[in-house]
Amino acid sequence: MTDVARLAGVSHQTVSRVLNGHPNVREQTRLRVRAAIAELGYRPNGAARALVTGRSQVIGVVAQNTTLYGPASLLAALEQTAAEEGFAVSVGSVRNLDHGSISAAVERHLSHRVAGIVVIAPVESAGEALEHLPKDVPLVTVDGDPSRPVPLVTVDQVAGARAATQHLLDAGHRTVWHVSGPSDWFDSVGRIDGWRQALLAAGVEPPPLMPGDWSAASGYRSGQMLARMPEVTAVFTANDHLALGVLRALHEFGRRVPDEISVVGFDDVPEAAYFIPPLTTVRPDFDAVARASLQMLLAQIESGTGGALRQTIAPALVARESVAPPRH
Repeated sequence: MTDVARLAGVSHQTVSRVLNGHPNVREQTRLRVRAAIAELGYRPNGAARALVTGRSQVIGVVAQNTTLYGPASLLAALEQTAAEEGFAVSVGSVRNLDHGSISAAVERHLSHRVAGIVVIAPVESAGEALEHLPKDVPLVTVDGDPSRPVPLVTVDQVAGARAATQHLLDAGHRTVWHVSGPSDWFDSVGRIDGWRQALLAAGVEPPPLMPGDWSAASGYRSGQMLARMPEVTAVFTANDHLALGVLRALHEFGRRVPDEISVVGFDDVPEAAYFIPPLTTVRPDFDAVARASLQMLLAQIESGTGGALRQTIAPALVARESVAPPRH
C-alpha cells in the first residue's frame, strides 16, 4: 500500500480510502490511485485486514456434501452473491447434517475469523446443532426448521406445492396423487402440506401419499404402482428427478403423458424442459434466497446483534407440456 501511495503521489490514508470505497476522495485522485494499483499489481492483504478489524471478508458456509440440485444451486448462488458484496465464501462440507458435524464445521470457520456463517440446513437433524452454536456469531440458516428461533431464509415450499396441485385441479383433474421426498426434509414436509391444503380447499380428500426419496429410481418405483391404477390421472412429484422416474415408468406401461396422466415436478432442473414431454414444474428462486440470506447476515455483522428473522421467497410455476385435461 505504501508503494501504491508513493507511485500515485498521495498518502497511505488516501489509498486506504480508495480501497474501502470512501466517498470523500476526489475522482481524479481515485483514478490515479486505481492506475497505480493496476500498474503494481497490488492486492489487499485479507489476512492483515482481519487482524486489524477482528474479522475477514469471508463468509463461512456449512452445507451437506451432496449433488442434489436444490442444495447445490443454493451454494452456487450464495458464492456468486457474496462475491458481488465483496466477500469470499469458505465452504465447510459435511457428510451428515448432525450436531457433531455442524458444530465442528462452525468451529473451523470461527478459527479463521469469518465475518459470519450461513448454514444450509434442510433436514431435522440440523435443528439441535443450530440452537447450541455461539450466540455472538452472525448466523443465518437456509431452508432450515421454521419452528426454531434462528434467522431463516427459505423457499415457500407450501405455496409452490399448492400452485402445482391447483394447476392440475384447474386442468380438470378430480384429484392429484403425490410422490414425496424424504420425511426428514423440511422441503418435503412443506410440499406435502401444500399438496394437502390445495386438495382440501377444493373439497377433495387427498389420496394415499406415495413416499420416496429424491431420486429418479424412487420415482420409477412409485410410477410403476401409479401406472397400474386406472383412476390416476394427475401426479405431483416433490422434485423433477422423481418426475423423471415416474415418466419412465408410465412410458413402459403404455400410459401416455399428458394424454392419460398429467405430471408436475418441483425445482425446474435445467433438463426439465427437455424431458419427454417437457415437464411442468415449480421453479424456486435460488438467487433471491441467496440475496436475502446475505442481506440478513450482513445486517447482523454491521449491527452486532442477532434476531429471529424469517423471510420466505415465493417460487414460480413453469407450465410446459406435461399437463392436459383428463380424457374422461
